[in-house]
Amino acid sequence: MINRRHFLAHAAGAAGILLPGMRFLSGLRAAQDTLKRENKSLIVMWMGGGPSHMDLWDLKPGEKTNIFEEIKTKVSGINISELLPGVAGVMDKLSIIRSLVTNEGSHDRGTTLMNTGRMPSQVVQYPSIGSITASLTAPKDLALPAFIGVGGTAQRIGPGFLGMNYAPFTVQNPGQPPANIAAPASLGTGDEATMRQHRRQRLFYDIEDNFADATYPHLGGTSTGKKEKEKEIEAAMDAVGSPAQSHKTVYHKAFDLTISPLRAVFKVQDEDKKVRDSYGGDGNQFGMGLLLARKLIEKGVTCVEVDLGGWDNHGNIKQALQGNGQPNNMGLAGRLDKGFSGLVNDLVTRGLWKNTVVLWMGDFGRTPKINQGNGRDHWPKMSVVVGGGNINGGLVYGSTTKDGMDVDQDKCGVADLYATIYKGLGIDPDTPIRDNLGRPTKIAEGGKVLKGIV
Repeated sequence: MINRRHFLAHAAGAAGILLPGMRFLSGLRAAQDTLKRENKSLIVMWMGGGPSHMDLWDLKPGEKTNIFEEIKTKVSGINISELLPGVAGVMDKLSIIRSLVTNEGSHDRGTTLMNTGRMPSQVVQYPSIGSITASLTAPKDLALPAFIGVGGTAQRIGPGFLGMNYAPFTVQNPGQPPANIAAPASLGTGDEATMRQHRRQRLFYDIEDNFADATYPHLGGTSTGKKEKEKEIEAAMDAVGSPAQSHKTVYHKAFDLTISPLRAVFKVQDEDKKVRDSYGGDGNQFGMGLLLARKLIEKGVTCVEVDLGGWDNHGNIKQALQGNGQPNNMGLAGRLDKGFSGLVNDLVTRGLWKNTVVLWMGDFGRTPKINQGNGRDHWPKMSVVVGGGNINGGLVYGSTTKDGMDVDQDKCGVADLYATIYKGLGIDPDTPIRDNLGRPTKIAEGGKVLKGIV
């Protein structure tokens, strides 16, 4: 339960961190202001369960463990799976990294590693890439949440030590408005409901303001001649999100959203049917999630993560990926192909591609060998796909051996991937942020931008 004592305890720790870090924080603001004006966005496609890169991006024709055929793409020399004809048609906009190695085969640990760029820690709760991107690039006056997760992974990883200001706002079903966004029926309808909502809003704001003043009396009040040092402390707390300020900001945005016309942005059914069909139609929830992601970044949202689960295919992987041939059963790969290609085409058509980075990834890859259940098991090597923003398209980085068992050229680590994504967004990978212990840490610690990709 969040109460005043809880906030005060965190505030004491925050003050100890903030006072010696004033210059550090001030140095970040100028760079952040520039990024916020450019309105850069990130869309993460999260493949929960560990997608089979061997059947999508890095096939091994002629090997007995190869299941599907290769097809040519729009880029000469780059072939991908026959299951992805739509993505093949936009391959000039995307680049495949075929040599990512994590040494991690656990779902939980792999999910944390790939979403934060760090191994799980008992001491520090690291923020997800969406939370970090939002903290560095989201405009302060953004009416919508800066980081939105469509599905559950984003919420599970969360903002870590960045605090609740940068926690993901979760949309479980892209075909329906988020829970509790509509006013309760008890308020009535029409003008009466609107007036009652506004009265509740004003009362709520009064309570929040009084609470913040009581929590930080040395920063608030109506006295004149506030010392310069106090102004700096207040600005620093606002910059990193003190507990009371974070609570206030999050709840103000949530309340505002219930009465704002912007809540209509969550209605994907309002889009033209041809547009919805280009993402795979109403039956493709993953595609509708990506359509929602496009709508959200058009309104200024910094990061949207869309989940497509079901990739833990230890058995019958061929059917899981290609479906059973029925019209309403596209299989995992079919849903991915329609949604992914629809998103790329839509972003390009609307002029959003140059300011939007897309990232396709999962918790790990799957074994080159087929097991006794006609599936593939966990494998700490994988492919990821990137594009948009400052990232070059039509390239392949790294390679694996003929049988897929080892990386052959240009090994890539998770920190390298993160450095590349941040660079693609126009963010310096060496940008420091402070953890919950007050220690500066680079957002892509130890990572190097992949040569040629950005």
